[in-house]
Amino acid sequence: MTTREVMDEGAFVNKHHAIRAAKAIHDDETLMGLSEIFKMLGDVTRLKICLALSRHELCVSDIARLLDLTESAVSHQLRIMKAMRLVTYRREGKMTYYMLDDEHVEELITMGVRHVSEA
Repeated sequence: MTTREVMDEGAFVNKHHAIRAAKAIHDDETLMGLSEIFKMLGDVTRLKICLALSRHELCVSDIARLLDLTESAVSHQLRIMKAMRLVTYRREGKMTYYMLDDEHVEELITMGVRHVSEA
């Protein structure tokens, strides 16, 4: 419901609060993107990769060894994560090094860890 629709609607107990709440609800396209990001971070393997990359850029083989996965499995996850802009990469000769796309990814994870730790 948009702010305008809330203002036109007379059945709210506290219209002022409802208007403020309506302003916090983003458009469907933004919400779908956010939902996809949370789905990506909802996978334990991808979350482990993000946590590892939050400390330093790493190549596929190092990530695979670190997480006890095959290079193929890690490459598959990194392709998905790259498409969602969670990770980026740089090439150095024949090696490809992956890193978190930006500080926002690390902030999301840090806030999530803090939230879980409070329980």
